Amino acid sequence: MTATSKGTALITGASSGIGAIYADRLARRGFDLVLVARNQERLQALAARLAAETGRKVETIAADLTNKKDIARVDAAIRTNRELTLLVNNAGVGATAPLLASDIDKMEEMIAINVNALTRLTYAAVPGFVARGAGTLINIASIVAVSPETLNGVYGGSKAFVLAFSQSLQHELGDKGVRVQAVLPGATATEFWGIAGLPVQHLPSEIVMTAEDMVDAALAGLDQGEQVTIPSLPSQAEWDAFEAARRAISGRLSSAVPAPRYGVAGPRTGAAVPA
Repeated sequence: MTATSKGTALITGASSGIGAIYADRLARRGFDLVLVARNQERLQALAARLAAETGRKVETIAADLTNKKDIARVDAAIRTNRELTLLVNNAGVGATAPLLASDIDKMEEMIAINVNALTRLTYAAVPGFVARGAGTLINIASIVAVSPETLNGVYGGSKAFVLAFSQSLQHELGDKGVRVQAVLPGATATEFWGIAGLPVQHLPSEIVMTAEDMVDAALAGLDQGEQVTIPSLPSQAEWDAFEAARRAISGRLSSAVPAPRYGVAGPRTGAAVPA
């Protein structure tokens, strides 16, 4: 690590789109990089360009995060890198078709990438962050985390997991020097849409943000200390009100007696009845 380095950032899904923009921006902020994606040719081209333009050290790992051997290699790379200061869990896939028109095998693959891989790599990085007393975790979710009706339900559910997981980690790790940011992009102009079955050209242009603007806004949110960043949301107060309502109701979600509106008797004595 050079004297001017901010440490190493590992970015998944880094060969194109949002991940490649994160790689560019973080290198220019002074981070060395480890870039992870399936497309080795793209990875190597991006790594060569960024190393030449920024002078940062850029390594690559060609890996399919649905493959257990590949994810184990990335896991090991994270656990053994003592210079790692930032992990961007960006790799993910989506879907736009409703349940009845979806392939269950594709849905399981989506869960494997969006949920399982993200969780595994987070578990690899966080112990080191805690031991060193510093580290940043950026989890790329989606607005479907709070608007699951918008697209495919499995996709929405997987991104709701990312948001809930991030919020839990914020609560758990906030006093241990670890920062956790969940980023909830809206429609972003990347290859995601074509792969998901709805080319971005078919979306209204007024709702589609460039990947460059999305990442720049997300990093600005990180700089401002946001735990949840929604680049398109006009006012942070809207999210704060949403969160305040969620937190307020959370204290009333568990009780010894059913709510009166159900007309069920109060506390019962005697042997417990299995649910």
